[in-house]
Amino acid sequence: MIKKLRQLADRMKPTFSEGGKLWWLHSTFDAFETFAFVPNTVTRQGSHIRDAVDMKRCMITVVIALMPALLFGMWNIGYQHYSATGEAMTLWSCFLFGAVRMLPMIVVSYLVGLTIEFAFAQIRHHEVNEGFLATGLLIPMIVPVTTPLWQVALAVAFAVIIAKEAFGGTGMNFLNPALVARAFLFFAYPTRMSGDKVWTAGDWWGTDAIAGATPLGEMMGGSARPTASLADMIIGTVGGSTCETSLIAIAIGAVILLVSGIASWRIMTGVIVGGGLMGIVFNLIGANEYMQLPFYYHYVMGGFMFGAVFMATDPVTAAQTNIGKWIYGLLIGLFAVLLRVVNPAYPEGMMLSILLMNCFAPLIDHCVVAVNISRRRRRGKEVRR
Repeated sequence: MIKKLRQLADRMKPTFSEGGKLWWLHSTFDAFETFAFVPNTVTRQGSHIRDAVDMKRCMITVVIALMPALLFGMWNIGYQHYSATGEAMTLWSCFLFGAVRMLPMIVVSYLVGLTIEFAFAQIRHHEVNEGFLATGLLIPMIVPVTTPLWQVALAVAFAVIIAKEAFGGTGMNFLNPALVARAFLFFAYPTRMSGDKVWTAGDWWGTDAIAGATPLGEMMGGSARPTASLADMIIGTVGGSTCETSLIAIAIGAVILLVSGIASWRIMTGVIVGGGLMGIVFNLIGANEYMQLPFYYHYVMGGFMFGAVFMATDPVTAAQTNIGKWIYGLLIGLFAVLLRVVNPAYPEGMMLSILLMNCFAPLIDHCVVAVNISRRRRRGKEVRR
């Protein structure tokens, strides 16, 4: 079967190659060909790593790592709905309800984003960028389940055009496109992104919602502790953005990313350590009940761990040097908890913290490289003496 598909692609290729009738669709054909098969081009000179792992394969691995959180998120959407309405529920009824609400958001995200990506590639006569394979799935996973589809489409278009293509496409953007999409929705439609009435879906088909506070929302409201137990927050059976609630599902994805070498363990660890340090500082201050909350609660509330694993580790927008990755991760964790506790207007904190450090990642790397150059220069002078 694979051989027949390969032969079919080879027969069609001249039509889409330079001089062929459909040359103007070369970027589109190349995108589908390289998605299905490893590119048959090879390097001929210089020093290169030669293997079968290209950008598409990396992005597919990220998508696979997202699957545990996605599948659990679909189930939790149904679980939150049936828990709020008091209706009888089963494993499959919860999952089916969540799938019906989640899949249209994913379809809209990919349809809008890939259409724009293909259009830009054709106009520029470039290859289609692969980064949206992961971004297109991440955007629906980090917004409330009640987000209208037209708002999802608008946010995706804004993120792809303004945060990505305007800077040259995949590898050239300095802000995480998925977080830019969420930030766009947060500031453009704040009532759809915050409050108690956006996290639990109402009926099967509409965008209505049932009131239900998240653990973060309860803390911002002055509670001494979230209503949900620590075990519930670790498992993920609490309200929140569609796929950010389960620490267990996120941990499975983290293992996949770390074993495959796609994500940086330094950044992940830095975010966790930074968040914990800031939480401990607030515990020592203890000026209010939120500051007295044990620091480890921040790991299981909101999108802290999801951001640490899937957002902060974005190789394009993160720091590139090893020491820079530690600094970058630590600052993300510090600022995320700081924003949560100190500024009631931004109860999540993780989104703005990562976007802020995206802006400073090049400066962090520049400072690390400059310090290394200065140290080697001093070492060289000492040797010559």
